[in-house]
Amino acid sequence: MELEELVAAAGLGCVVLYGVLGGADFGGGIWDLFAGGPRRNEQRAVIARAMGPVWEANHVWLIFVIVLLFSAFPPAFANLSIGLFGVFHFVLVGITLRGAAFVFRGSKVAARQATHWGTLFGVASIFTPVLLGMAIGAISSGNLRVIEGQVQSEGPTPWFTPLALVIGGLALALCAYLAAVYLTNESAGELQEDFRGHALLAGTFVVGLAIVVLPLCYFEAPHLWNGLLSTRAAPVLVVGLLSALLSGWALLRRQFRLARIATIGQVACLLLGWGLAQYPYLIYPDVTLQATAAPAPTLRFILYSLPAGAALLVPSLWLLFRVFKSAAH
Repeated sequence: MELEELVAAAGLGCVVLYGVLGGADFGGGIWDLFAGGPRRNEQRAVIARAMGPVWEANHVWLIFVIVLLFSAFPPAFANLSIGLFGVFHFVLVGITLRGAAFVFRGSKVAARQATHWGTLFGVASIFTPVLLGMAIGAISSGNLRVIEGQVQSEGPTPWFTPLALVIGGLALALCAYLAAVYLTNESAGELQEDFRGHALLAGTFVVGLAIVVLPLCYFEAPHLWNGLLSTRAAPVLVVGLLSALLSGWALLRRQFRLARIATIGQVACLLLGWGLAQYPYLIYPDVTLQATAAPAPTLRFILYSLPAGAALLVPSLWLLFRVFKSAAH
């Protein structure tokens, strides 16, 4: 592999980690907003207890992807920042609002204020993953163009096409599914059954939207369609499909730990498959890894720095999850 491919692989790995960890945090906000029934308050308490100690730490993967992008592929970072300016700023607003709302909702405020903050927390948790999915749709479909160094769009908003909207909905459903499956492992008794029901509902939406997105890829993003069927990406997606089937079966049989493992595999393979299908483009069809890569010394420095950073980050995160998740059980 070339230097830029190694750096891009590290970035894709962090996208996967953000998907399976940060995505579950967004999903927790979704289920907090839609908590209902006689155990509504208990559901919200489980969600707060599950994500409270670790949710901010999960954003480290998104920060890493951003730093890696502007360090290793600066022209691509500039093009994305211009072309998706509105989307990215609304994503930033969503992440900021949900963080503030989660903190204020848990502080000592009046019940009415807590309800308002909780609503804001849930709403921000909904539109943020949708916007991230729409951004993926925009850079994969060819509606965002970079011609002679100038960012242009095919149509008024490249992220507001049918494909981008459906991918945004799929991202939302996946986040909700991840969170519900994780929460079945954080609860017991009737609450566990509540979250099992949430997971089965979200899983149904995931399947439905996945069926819709495939023909849209064929008609609106033939490059992505062909990439998904390539020998590079297809085996990964097959593993993801088998993981999805195993996850659904495990939920039906109430094998919640197996469902969690299979769900992680499902989401990881989906994101890996997308990255492999998109290769070598950062923005299809005009911006490639090779054309926008930083000089070789910069790429080498990034690659040499990764093991040192991982040696500090990974044990710290492992200890964080070990302490608080073990205490929860």
